[in-house]
Amino acid sequence: MERSAMRRGLNARHIRFMALGSAIGTGLFYGSAAAIQRAGPSVLLAYLIGGAAIYLVMRALGEMAVRSPVSGSFGHYASQYLGRYAGFLTGWTYAFSMMMVCLADVTAFGVYMGLWFPDAPRWVWVLGIVLTISALNLCSVRVFGELEFWLSLLKVLAIVAMIIAGLGVLMFGIQLGDGNGGSTGFSNLWAHGGFFPNGIEGMMASFTIVMFAFGGIEVIGFTAGEAKDPQQMIPKAINSVPLRILLFYVLTLLVLMAIYPWPRIGSQGSPFVQIFNGLGIESAASILNLVVISAAVSAINSDIFSTGRMLFGMAENGQAPRAFARLSADGVPWMTVLVMGLTLLLGVLLNYLLPDELFLMFASLVTFSVVWVWLMILLSQLAMRRTLRREEVAALGFPVPFGAFGQYLAITFMLFIFVVLAVFPDTRTALYIGAAWLAVLSCAYRVWGRPRQVAQLKPELP
Repeated sequence: MERSAMRRGLNARHIRFMALGSAIGTGLFYGSAAAIQRAGPSVLLAYLIGGAAIYLVMRALGEMAVRSPVSGSFGHYASQYLGRYAGFLTGWTYAFSMMMVCLADVTAFGVYMGLWFPDAPRWVWVLGIVLTISALNLCSVRVFGELEFWLSLLKVLAIVAMIIAGLGVLMFGIQLGDGNGGSTGFSNLWAHGGFFPNGIEGMMASFTIVMFAFGGIEVIGFTAGEAKDPQQMIPKAINSVPLRILLFYVLTLLVLMAIYPWPRIGSQGSPFVQIFNGLGIESAASILNLVVISAAVSAINSDIFSTGRMLFGMAENGQAPRAFARLSADGVPWMTVLVMGLTLLLGVLLNYLLPDELFLMFASLVTFSVVWVWLMILLSQLAMRRTLRREEVAALGFPVPFGAFGQYLAITFMLFIFVVLAVFPDTRTALYIGAAWLAVLSCAYRVWGRPRQVAQLKPELP
């Protein structure tokens, strides 16, 4: 039996931790070291600026989601307020970015399991996690929400433990067992080349990885169609989650760079390993492995969820195959979950062939995709406002702060990120690939999307 509407089974706890789970992962546990190497201590300023822009994006999304809670979220809003072409580009670009992230995460899961089971073939773990997560996503949305809550909670506890351990080192003058000696202290933030050791250009270069780290927080928008009370839960989640994520990133990196001179961060793998190893915790590698495994599983889980809901909304809007709109008896878009699972299986071999040096390129490409989506969210909100009468604007349940001024600032920042991708040679290729992707989508819209739109409108013509 199939149903025509999704069930509202997500509560506030689920929604908040789903966003945390999406945005706290590889970008913090590993990518942060690469960002620090580019910017030095000024990476803290990059996270603050990027976090402020993301908060404005989330408020724009929240204003639309509270006014009109739908499945497909920002793809639907782009279609409604900017036109079906913009919605088509936005929806498929987001699905593309989530598929890439999933392909990387399932491969990473196989690598992580290799620490404990070095003799087992990696493909066994990859196959196992793909089948497991796909099966869980076929269950009711409440089962998905509970799983994401506990996985995200484990990551949050690990971050809190690192912050507490780092603050303990700083406050009590604990000597780390790695020869770091007397270099511990907040003076590390300016003692090794200053706060901007690589200049403003270094901080600009770090934005590629900083924005990649924030990618995924927009999953809150997808929950609007399945939240029990979106008018109450969405505002609470948006007001709390971005600030918490910003706190986790900035406070974690602040403590880390106060303990270690920034040029040394990443020299022993993950920054988390450096903290635990320095404290003499012999099981540091296993502790971190458990955390990064939960991070990978959480990210895969959330990405399959969000991609499925985006394609479901697009199918209902005539911008994706109608089969993607089919729901199970539990109100789950099972066809999208099945397609995502098959895509992950087909992409495993490709991931095996990707060398480690392509991490920055991969992060840059995902950055292009998610920044495009964030830009469309901002433009959709401004376009929506232009359609409202003054009394309708006054009646909005969750209006954006700072009015249009704040939104224009956020739009300018998103355009600036595209400039950053173009300026630096090691990320420029991602801009070319992203532009080529949009060109391919534009051709697909002309061949497939626009004719379907005309066919849908014909019966309504006199």
